[in-house]
Amino acid sequence: MNARPSRRRVPFAALVLTAAASCQSYNERVSGAVDAFERGSFERAEAAFGHEEVTGSLFLSGAEAGMAAFTDGRFEEARAHFDRAEAAARDVEERAAIGVESLTESLLTLAINESQADYPGEGYEKVMLHVMLGLCHLTEFDAASVLVEARRVDELLTGEEELYGSEYGAGGIGHFMSALAYELVGKPGEAYIDYQRMRDKGVGGDLVASALRRLARRLGRADDLVRWEEEFGEGGPDPDRDSPSVVLIGGLGMGPAKYETRIDVPIDGSVFAWAVPSFDAGSGLAASLELVFPESGVHVRSAVVEDVAAVASENLSDRIAWIAARSAVRGLLKRQLAEQLKADEETEWLGIAADIFTIVSERADLRAWRTLPRAWVAARAYLPANEFVDIELHEVGGDRVDIGRYRLLEGETMFVVARALDSGLVVHVVGGEAFEPSTNPQDPEALEDAPQSGARMQ
Repeated sequence: MNARPSRRRVPFAALVLTAAASCQSYNERVSGAVDAFERGSFERAEAAFGHEEVTGSLFLSGAEAGMAAFTDGRFEEARAHFDRAEAAARDVEERAAIGVESLTESLLTLAINESQADYPGEGYEKVMLHVMLGLCHLTEFDAASVLVEARRVDELLTGEEELYGSEYGAGGIGHFMSALAYELVGKPGEAYIDYQRMRDKGVGGDLVASALRRLARRLGRADDLVRWEEEFGEGGPDPDRDSPSVVLIGGLGMGPAKYETRIDVPIDGSVFAWAVPSFDAGSGLAASLELVFPESGVHVRSAVVEDVAAVASENLSDRIAWIAARSAVRGLLKRQLAEQLKADEETEWLGIAADIFTIVSERADLRAWRTLPRAWVAARAYLPANEFVDIELHEVGGDRVDIGRYRLLEGETMFVVARALDSGLVVHVVGGEAFEPSTNPQDPEALEDAPQSGARMQ
């Protein structure tokens, strides 16, 4: 058959090439950067993620690069990346609200796949972005900014739950950040409310139980104290009002990645293709972390304050029906196009090409914030004031890190920020006074001249 040249060949060929170019999934594009992150090469991961062409999303570029810098202990640089991600998400939402580029993006998503649209972050990812901004402010002991981000976390979660009629049991880490910030500025009553919200969501374990008992006594809420002791047990003695504390905030493993579930069905000489994303359960061997004080033999095990993998999966399941419906519509439109082309001898070859285009182009959108942890955990331990104490961090059943010997002043809070990866524990300390060999802890003058680092509770 001698087919005559058709003016339809060029645009259709361009569409096929566009689809082919988009076939490389997000997981494939970022595999090198993710591997670098998991191996502990955080600067390399940050540089790779910082290129928008790698992630295909300004939001993800900022979020992924920010997590790499944060895990490396460069909190100010991390905050700059997270601010960039927030600005990108806000820009996409504002353009969508006024209709700019929305028609073009809608046509591309209907013609090719969902990844043709800008990616402003899933609902849970926007929540996590403000969590990370809050944690950055916490490392600066900027309680006011922490509270701003915690309120934003709560607002976003409330919006997602109202939109889908779900209760995710999420936001525990946001409440924990808020509680810490309120305690830093001397508002135990406000902190008490946040710990109650954590308890209502079923997160925080012994961390929340001890905080509720401690604050109920401090606030004189006898009825509440009876309630908590009946629910959690009496626990040990409360720390002194001015006892300094070490707060651990740790991320376990790697967060969930999306994978594709697809069906290609031959129907009457054409092909119907359907594809949707699903989340895996995340990765990593660490199950828990422990603050360990070798001299006293005290071990304080962390509790889960946010199950990122579970929240991500539930958030996606609330949208999956809509995603599946759009994929089905695309499949039907592409099949109809192929049948129309095959009906004409002159364009029959284009119908075959349309079948190939259908198979090649129908891909689930696998974009996701890959460097999030599988779960956030936290712990708190109280220490004697003005004494040097050895501190270690243990991954239960795994790696161990000697944090060092530190002295805390009365009412001071020291933060231990950690990430447990299969390549090992990454730990950063904010606050406290590190012991130097030249320092004599028995020297009263050395104690008086100790630097006033960290934050003090009122």
